[in-house]
Formats: sequence, structure tokens, C-alpha cells
Amino acid sequence: MKSLLSPVLSAGQCASCKFCCTFAAFESWETPLFSKKDVEYLTKKYGDFPVRKTGNNSYTLDLSGYWEKHGEKEYAPCPFLDKEHGCILAEEEKPFDCKIWPLRIMHKDDEYVIALTPTCRELNKLPLECIKQLVNEEDTADIIFEEAEKMPDIIKEYREGFPMLKEKTAAPLNR
Repeated sequence: MKSLLSPVLSAGQCASCKFCCTFAAFESWETPLFSKKDVEYLTKKYGDFPVRKTGNNSYTLDLSGYWEKHGEKEYAPCPFLDKEHGCILAEEEKPFDCKIWPLRIMHKDDEYVIALTPTCRELNKLPLECIKQLVNEEDTADIIFEEAEKMPDIIKEYREGFPMLKEKTAAPLNR
């Protein structure tokens, strides 16, 4: 599956920016989740990479040994980031979180919401209505909600400042 945002965000735009492939220590909740099967496959193909278990069948990047100070904050790049070319993973190898970033599925009150991470420089150039339209008309929301049913750990708690694009009653998802 290619990026769900490819109708409005090109691979070239992402590769030239790489913002989402570098994580701030205070935002480590944003690191992508991998299934056990994904970790095994990627380890076999690319070698060991730092992960830690976060849920029943989910793992995230363990960047604890990679933080570097830049000003007052600490940052670490994704181990799959090539500084010249962007992500080295093929589209089918990327974690779902990466395929939908800067969209996030979040839990707010009694709903699951698809929200927009406000830090994507490229998508912030577009009107919010354009992104809402993509989420609501291109089956994007259905795909995100279906993936959340398969891997509930990708559902984050809602954070203020994340514009909500689509809501769904929380009951149908197994969390």
C-alpha cells in the first residue's frame, strides 16, 4: 500500500523534507509502530534496528541510545532514514503510521478521530478543507479505522491542537 496521502503529498515533497523521520525526545510517542512480523522481516532484510515492545503485538523504535542535543532539545533520526534520499524502506515495508503521517488516529471522549499532526510543513500549505475532503472521499478514513481494528496500539490519546478531520463512535473498535 502506498502513502494514503499521495493524492495531495508527493514522495518528492516528503523526501526533500524528512521532518517526520526525525523524532524529538519529547515527542517520542510519534515514533511508528511495527508488528512482530514486520520487525522480523525488516531485521532479516536490513539487520537489527532498535525496537522495544509497546503492546500485545506492537513494537516501536527505541531511540534511547540515539538522542543528540540540538539546542535545548534532543532528536534522533529514524534508523531507516538515508539523509540524501529519505526513507530506505519500500512502500510495502513502511509501518502504517508512516503511510498515513501526518494523520493520526486518536481517542477523544467516546470517539475515535482522525486528526492532523500540525507540524507537517507541506500539508500545512494546503487548506484544511482539502485534507478533510481527501480523508472523507478517498476511502482513507475507512482504511485508517480498519487498520486501527487490526492494531489498536496505533490509536493515540487526542492532543489539543490537532485538527480533527473525521470522527467515529469508539465502540466498534477493539481497544
